[in-house]
Amino acid sequence: MAKKFGGLSSGLDDMDIDTSSLKKGGGVNALFGIKDEDVKVEGASSINEIAMADIEANPDQPRREFDEEALNELAESIKQIGVIQPITLRKMADHKYQIIAGERRFRASQIAGLKQIPAYVREVTDEQVMEMALIENIQREDLNAIEIALSYQNLMDKCDYTQDQLSDRVGKKRATVSNYIRLLRLPAEIQMGLKDKKIDMGHARALLGAENSVDQLSIYNEILKNGLSVRKVEELVRNIGKPKSTSTKGESKSTTEDYNELKSQLSSLFDTKVDLSCNTKGKGKITIAFKNDDEFARIIEIFDSLQK
Repeated sequence: MAKKFGGLSSGLDDMDIDTSSLKKGGGVNALFGIKDEDVKVEGASSINEIAMADIEANPDQPRREFDEEALNELAESIKQIGVIQPITLRKMADHKYQIIAGERRFRASQIAGLKQIPAYVREVTDEQVMEMALIENIQREDLNAIEIALSYQNLMDKCDYTQDQLSDRVGKKRATVSNYIRLLRLPAEIQMGLKDKKIDMGHARALLGAENSVDQLSIYNEILKNGLSVRKVEELVRNIGKPKSTSTKGESKSTTEDYNELKSQLSSLFDTKVDLSCNTKGKGKITIAFKNDDEFARIIEIFDSLQK
């Protein structure tokens, strides 16, 4: 299915992007529809052979960590059969290039002792480099949740995007973008735990329901100690500050459990804190929390989708 990314200049305006090609290993060149005639060529080939010494890494590369063992395995493969898929560069100055996509292949080629590497050379802006590197890594699922969150925030800061604009640029739902960026509100220790796969995305999102870092860290340590499920974490977050017995006079235990279950489902649906109160006569209210206009708009969108 083709996904359109409008607004990119230098030959990328209103380009139809076929993300299915990525499943075949097409990379960022296929993603952005790079054709032979679009590439600046040196000699008769559409792929340039660029000196390794003339190439520098992208400081805004979304991917922060590279598995050393996997790099060495790729280096051995490159020694045997060469670099199958060219990397993508942009020209910075005479005989100086910066990586747009393919830093892992570049690093492995360094280990393999290559003096040159096949590459496409593009003329793009700083913002386009960030977008192209982020989109390729996300589509290939090479980034962890915190790397994605930092990349989203970086793009918003440097390109002055709203979350709606960013979601259009990277081809993700606005709620997905929002969920990743919210992870950056968690304490650094929890962010590291998520990055190191000590907890998963579900745990992290549940921890966001706790209103202060002390409670978040306390529950996080419980997860590490006892291997708590996401559902159990959600329960602990809901019960912060409450007495152990939540049943009120005239209210049965089963009714209380029903209320808690409903709160849990609504909190999960709207991805925010939901409060539910009810008196002995069955009269009550449901409160859905939001912190800004963007969150309010997201909740309204969810209501609208439920009515369709």
